[in-house]
This record gives sequence, C-alpha cells and structure tokens, in this order.
Amino acid sequence: MRLVIAECQVDYVGRLTAHLPRAPRLLLVKSDGSVSVHADDRAYKPLNWMSPPCVLKEFDLAGEGEQSEDLASFPDDAQSAWIVENKAGEQLRIAIFSVELDTAHELGEDPGLIKDGVEAHLQELLAEHIGTLGDGYTLIRREYMTAIGPVDILCRDADGGTVAVEIKRRGEIDGVEQLTRYLELLNRDPHLAPVEGVYAAQVIKPQARTLAVDRGIRCVTLDYDALRGTESKEMRLF
Repeated sequence: MRLVIAECQVDYVGRLTAHLPRAPRLLLVKSDGSVSVHADDRAYKPLNWMSPPCVLKEFDLAGEGEQSEDLASFPDDAQSAWIVENKAGEQLRIAIFSVELDTAHELGEDPGLIKDGVEAHLQELLAEHIGTLGDGYTLIRREYMTAIGPVDILCRDADGGTVAVEIKRRGEIDGVEQLTRYLELLNRDPHLAPVEGVYAAQVIKPQARTLAVDRGIRCVTLDYDALRGTESKEMRLF
C-alpha cells in the first residue's frame, strides 16, 4: 500500500465529470491497483476514486522539455501528474503541487473480517435450521467463497432457485450494500443465476429494510433464542 499526502487538484473524466480544487489530501494506492482520494473527514469514504482494473501512470512536470498533449490540461505550476485510467477509458487526473509524505508498506494477505460470536453462531444455527427461511429451503454451503469475500450462506428455495444470505446481528445499510455486491457477482455465474438475496438479522434498521426492499432483497428477522431452541428471556404477557 502506498500513502501520499500532497497538495493536489483532482479531475474525474468519463461518463460523468467531477472536480476537486487544489487542497491538501491523502492519496491511497492499493496493491489491487485502485486509487482513492481522501480528505481529513467523511470517515472511510473517499472524495473520488478509481476501482480496479486500472493503470496508474506518473509524469514529472517539473522537468524541462515539451510536454505531451495529454498533459497540456494540467496546471503550469504542478510538479507532477497522475493519470489513472480504467478499461472503459475513464480517467482520474491528479495534479500534484507539493508532497509532504510518500511512503509504501507491504501489508501482506489479509485474513478477512472475523464475525463476532453472535453473528458466527447465527450463521451456524441458520445453516442447521435453513427451513427458517421458508418451506423447502436446502443448504448448499456456508461461507461460499467469491472473488470479493465469502457469502454467509448459499442455499436453494423450494423451486430450486439460488439464494444468497447475509447475516448480521444488527442489520444496517452497509450490510445491504455488501449483499448487493455479492448478488451482482453471483448473478454473473450461469450455474447459479438467477440469485435472490435474503438479509437476515436480529434487528434490521428501517433505513436498511427500505433499501433492501427497493433492491428486491427479502428481509428476515432472526430470533436467536428460538434458533437455539431456548425460551426467550424477554417478559411476555402470554
């Protein structure tokens, strides 16, 4: 991973255009080739980015000699230029005026996200009692691996259709986005498509439920105690 803190100007040129005026920012280059531009706010969200597959080319604008036509649009006082281009020909054009930090680190292979005990146990219990999702459901496998991570549960419904299940303790919008990415990828596999989605959690926030329903994803509220075969500790009238 390469971290660059620099005063820069950023332009995205493609189906849409976007402009970030000159300011200090963090430029993040990952080993997968992705490039993202960050400000000192907005939590984890970048201001702009280019997803892989893409190619980063760097140019020294401070050197003498005539610049190519492709670099003519960069500001005259820029020291260097980055042009990040994807396979569709869209470009992230970054003019760098000064650099405060430029460092690279080898992080190695990441082990991935390890679910907390409740989520892991929910996955195990739901796999054992897959009929909780509906009559006729059958399990294909837990932790079905994809190129972007494991799907919690892959199963089939009563009609033989493939269903991908994402399990959370608290269902929020991020989980819906995660399941959406899995579904987009799984539906490219002709042996699985069409693949439906189920978002299962002990509690699902209203905003997450609204987004899921809008995307054709079914929401299921899981009763942890019922899956374990124990009585709930909550007080009941009857």
